[in-house]
Amino acid sequence: MTALSSPRGLALVLVVLGIAAMFTGSVLVFATHEPVWRFLIAAGGIVQFTGWLRHGAPHRGDSA
Repeated sequence: MTALSSPRGLALVLVVLGIAAMFTGSVLVFATHEPVWRFLIAAGGIVQFTGWLRHGAPHRGDSA
């Protein structure tokens, strides 16, 4: 993994799902004015953060 590499595998899935959940929650909060959708936004942020942590974690078997 280099400093400029893109997430792959599970990390990519988590980042994309997090973005999708946050976007969906934002649209629903705007459209319905129900604050309960903010939990979806927060959950999406946690999922995306987990994906970035997984992407930045050192991998076993790397030579560098």
